[in-house]
Amino acid sequence: MSGVDGTYETVVKSPMGDQKATLTVASDGNSWTGQQIGAMGTADITNGTVDGNTISWSMSITVPMPMTLDCSATIDGDTLTGSVKAGAFGSFPMTGTRA
Repeated sequence: MSGVDGTYETVVKSPMGDQKATLTVASDGNSWTGQQIGAMGTADITNGTVDGNTISWSMSITVPMPMTLDCSATIDGDTLTGSVKAGAFGSFPMTGTRA
């Protein structure tokens, strides 16, 4: 088990307000899989990579509109800090704690 594995309660500061979700991370070497589940639905993780304690991934959403989100985060103990890039809408800060 990698130090990045686990379930995280995350919050993304978006123009639509705080977007809370549960992110699961299951690493396998330099890659990882999982899901993010929140009020806007469930998104499967794609292109998950692990570099030390930094994870990067993409996920396709359909609500509030179809788009691909590109995300990255650094995990320090039980704390996750990162950002979510939402195409032309820019990047938004993400924080989280291991559940």
